Amino acid sequence: MVVSENEDKTFSRAISERTADDLPDGDLLVSVAYSSLNYKDALSASGNKGVTRNFPHTPGIDAAGTVVESGAGDFAAGDEVVLTGFDLGANTDGGFAEYVRVPAAWAVKRPDGLSLKESMVYGTAGFTAALSVLRLQEGGVTPDSGDVLVTGATGGVGCLAVGILAHAGYRVVASTGKESEKDFLMGLGAADVISREAADDQSGRPLLKSVWAGAVDTVGGNILATAIKSAKYGGVVTCCGNVASVDLPTSVFPFILRDVRLIGVATPDCPAGIRATLWQKMAGEWKLPNLDAVTIDSSLDELDPHIESILKGGIRGRVVVDLSR
Repeated sequence: MVVSENEDKTFSRAISERTADDLPDGDLLVSVAYSSLNYKDALSASGNKGVTRNFPHTPGIDAAGTVVESGAGDFAAGDEVVLTGFDLGANTDGGFAEYVRVPAAWAVKRPDGLSLKESMVYGTAGFTAALSVLRLQEGGVTPDSGDVLVTGATGGVGCLAVGILAHAGYRVVASTGKESEKDFLMGLGAADVISREAADDQSGRPLLKSVWAGAVDTVGGNILATAIKSAKYGGVVTCCGNVASVDLPTSVFPFILRDVRLIGVATPDCPAGIRATLWQKMAGEWKLPNLDAVTIDSSLDELDPHIESILKGGIRGRVVVDLSR
């Protein structure tokens, strides 16, 4: 997929033929088997210069495939690898192509327990969800601490956070604006599903009733502020998204009166050690038994409607792109 900027400053995308010589420099040439669609990819595919500065460009912040050429001692031709984060698909040509070329530091060898396709069901969304759960645990939130809220629960990060938390023994309350998706979320392990409005307090009060031992917020804005104001003493709230708003309308009171901790979750430059640990967890103790339930299969040619849908908040789960189709 090549996204181009037109003379009238609009953008268009097309499936085009390129050569390996068109790819940037890097240690590894990887034949891509699968990629996945993230909100960031949809922005890049629509010409958002906050994500991608220069066009033409190939989006795709996730890729999984087989090393074809290696200039790095840690990898050899034939190794299966997972690529997420760093600059892939942002300003470096990404996974919506049959081949990518990347620095070796961007690659993780496919962990035993995950197929290449399964690794892309997780992708950046799953990695973000897993890192959020890790941050909750590091903050002392255990299954015995109480309910954990997940906002934006039908999205990629949200649904995988619901599944990982439930699989790890937590009682999860999922918040969504899609009433029709209650059965989907309960099937992933949510103990309860609440409306978006129930997670979006409009009273303006600086503190609310203590409810949540922890929260994984994927949307930002007032919903994040509500989670913070509703956290129990010592509660931990993680933050990884801004689709609702980049603003955070709250006060210092939850922090200085309830010892609430707000932890940002950023995955692009996550250190290699944590990255490897989390992929092992997703392949092992945190591997969901029902990954197919969150998966929408697509070819590269079929991506356009999914791109438009994810920009409007219409995607449930994860769109996995099969580069062989």
